Amino acid sequence: MFYFTDSLRSLAASMRNVFRRPTTVEFPAVRRPRPARYRASFALLHDEAGDELCVGCKACERICPSEIISVELLKKESPVTGKKRAYASDFVLDSNACIYCELCVQVCPTDAIVMVKTPEEPAYHRQSLVLTMERLYENEKHRPLSWANATLLAEMQAPESKGATKVAESE
Repeated sequence: MFYFTDSLRSLAASMRNVFRRPTTVEFPAVRRPRPARYRASFALLHDEAGDELCVGCKACERICPSEIISVELLKKESPVTGKKRAYASDFVLDSNACIYCELCVQVCPTDAIVMVKTPEEPAYHRQSLVLTMERLYENEKHRPLSWANATLLAEMQAPESKGATKVAESE
């Protein structure tokens, strides 16, 4: 007898949930607005003259907690200025294991790596989520960049250090 009443109670709970209004929205039909500080992928930048900003210092590779960044250093003449300088000959970022901590952006001395506001497209293969130098430079051109780079983040974390240096200089 208990089985029959329990079955009726279960059926009644199921029927209440069938006719309840949905609490979620379908993603392709309705897109939620992203917050202003939303960041989802990466890009490598060029300077105003069109020269690559990344100098291959490997600071981002050393600080990455997930160890997903690999940078190869190359010294050559700049095609823009003609001076010999360091470049990254290869820059690979594996976004499969990235935790989006933004430490690589914060540590970059030349503000070469930034985050972008749009995520990578869904992929069928893991290799599609590995960001090579070409894809990172493509992200610079085709995706909206995030608001922050290493210089802005450093200023936000230690704004009083500027005032402290001005006081020390005046004394």
